Amino acid sequence: MTVATASALAIAAVVAITPLVAQTTAMTDDPYIWLEDKDGAKPLAWVEAENARTLPRLQNDPRYAGFYAQALAIASAEDRIPMPDQRFGRIYNFWRDAQHPQGIWRWTSEADYAAAQPRWTTALDLDALSKAEGKQWVWKGANCLQPEDRYCLVNLSAGGEDAVTLREFDLQTGQFVPGGFDLPTSKQGAAWLDRDTLLVSRDWGAGTLTASSYPFVVKMVKRGQPLAAATEVYRGEPGDQLGTYAGVMTDGAGHRLVLIGRRQQFFGGDTLVWTPKGTHKLDIPARAHPVGMVAGRVIFETSDPWGAIPAGAAAWVPLAEIEAGKATPRPLFTPTPRQAVQEVATTRDRVIVAYTDNVRGRVSVLAPAGDGWSTRAVPVAENLAVGVASTTDRSDLAYLGVTGFTTPTTLQSIDAGATAAPRTVKSLPAKFDATGQVVEQFEATSTDGTRVPYFVVHRRDRPLDGTTPTIMTAYGGFEISRLPSYLGSTGKLWLENGGAFVLANIRGGGEFGPAWHDAGRKTKRQVIYDDFASVARDLFARKITSAKKLGIYGGSNGGLLMGVEFNQHPELWNAVAIGVPLLDMVRYEKIAAGASWVDEYGSVTVPEERAFLEKISPYANIRRGVAYPEPYIMTTTKDDRVGPQHARKFAARLKEYGLPYLFYEDTTGGHSGDADIAQGARLQALQTTYFAQKLMGPAK
Repeated sequence: MTVATASALAIAAVVAITPLVAQTTAMTDDPYIWLEDKDGAKPLAWVEAENARTLPRLQNDPRYAGFYAQALAIASAEDRIPMPDQRFGRIYNFWRDAQHPQGIWRWTSEADYAAAQPRWTTALDLDALSKAEGKQWVWKGANCLQPEDRYCLVNLSAGGEDAVTLREFDLQTGQFVPGGFDLPTSKQGAAWLDRDTLLVSRDWGAGTLTASSYPFVVKMVKRGQPLAAATEVYRGEPGDQLGTYAGVMTDGAGHRLVLIGRRQQFFGGDTLVWTPKGTHKLDIPARAHPVGMVAGRVIFETSDPWGAIPAGAAAWVPLAEIEAGKATPRPLFTPTPRQAVQEVATTRDRVIVAYTDNVRGRVSVLAPAGDGWSTRAVPVAENLAVGVASTTDRSDLAYLGVTGFTTPTTLQSIDAGATAAPRTVKSLPAKFDATGQVVEQFEATSTDGTRVPYFVVHRRDRPLDGTTPTIMTAYGGFEISRLPSYLGSTGKLWLENGGAFVLANIRGGGEFGPAWHDAGRKTKRQVIYDDFASVARDLFARKITSAKKLGIYGGSNGGLLMGVEFNQHPELWNAVAIGVPLLDMVRYEKIAAGASWVDEYGSVTVPEERAFLEKISPYANIRRGVAYPEPYIMTTTKDDRVGPQHARKFAARLKEYGLPYLFYEDTTGGHSGDADIAQGARLQALQTTYFAQKLMGPAK
């Protein structure tokens, strides 16, 4: 399967609340608006001073150096699994290690890849490119022309921002194409129509970006022509929450479909078919998304009911109907209430559905059969998560990633067209000593009676007396599922030192399909925060840990979760790590890409939604004199998605009120903190040191 498109199409006891009038006054008179100037000299000087206060506290702890060395060793280890990407009849992989901290894009043959030590050929060295061009290039993927699969648009980010530069690369020669396509930096996406033609969404000048800074105008770009000569193909609207992007879908039988996705809302919008004669809109639900094609059958995932197809299912429509502007869905895969489709991928002749059953991984392979499909289950280990690592429409070879909290990741290959069981291709060696560790799944009862599952990883012989230092995380938003995954450096830095780990599968995510997500959207979000607090209380009831020994962490939307829990339940935790967060929910629409998330959070322009945002906004609800735990707040200057402004203002308000806090802003890495392997190791070591100080006490 190949869907060449932009990521945005494919596209984290209650304290007494003062009267609303007092809140509104305080928020209107915001003394920290100046910290929203992301790259301004005065805010950056403030950041430098805060970093100078926080870093010694953490880096001078005797444990920090060891944590950093261990995290870096795991992140740069040569025995990691080089995850496959099937292109051009080869296996490609993006790889970082001590010698290549920014990474190399490399390839080997399919046969050689199965060897213990594949012979790799470097296609692109980002460290060398960065040195030659005086920039810190960060890899953001590649998009290749189909079916030739030889020419690709490489996505390069300066320092980790979402904005990228697109450059044409020839896989045959291993070089950038002389005089080839070279699109300057923008939040953008491009789809190949043919060797000399792209459909491009980008900043075309004044009035071509949404309020959230995404492009809504698609133009046709011809080889050799300046961008100014591009011709408009389709236009969304400035008020769209996300953007408008083109994509090209192909299958192994030679069928081809050009689509344009216009996202009026974050989770859905219009899907249009493009032909040289023009475009026509498909009559499908807003949250029904095409994800692949097999044998002229277009595959959809849907989060809305669609005819007889329930929300959360996968469906299909004949290509001929799509081309004619019709779309009558047929069932492909329908999960039960405790199941959820996590991923749908296509090979040359098959569809692979990865799904969960009570947050445990399952896989099925489906083959066209008459007017329907035949289905076979792929045998997988129990109590693990399973994901599709790579497929291609050139063959039925597929790779699956299988992982668990204490089970090192394995890479398995399957022939989707045969009945043989998966074959293990590569295994990650253990990165921490899991001897005596046990993984348990429990359920907490939330405030409305909903059963919320969660996992606990801890030593089997730990006393159940509430004394175990425990860190707990969740995400709770955007229909994103948090599934079991190998703990790796967390196991080494935390579990080996006597700590426990908890993952809470709270509402807002996709662990039980779109209904689990929709239950916590907009003004219904309080159930997400109640779920998380309920898991904590269940941990206490089971005497796994106690408030004094419990720390919580999350990033992005998970950072918002941490901010709300910090405010609403300061008595439940002794440490709160808030990463790259949203925190000012009254002004979030005006910061970075915030306007694109109204579909998730609501808008201050809607009175009911504004009232709710004011009630839960972490920045607006800090109170003087409350015994909050000392939080660790982390962000990055290069974050052009959420932005560092939220974290800065939250810390400044804590300082104003004389409340304790730690604040650190890394200057590189973007929203994902992925500038290089050292950054990830540094951020993990800092956070683990914070948790050790708060939950384990002074270094011995």
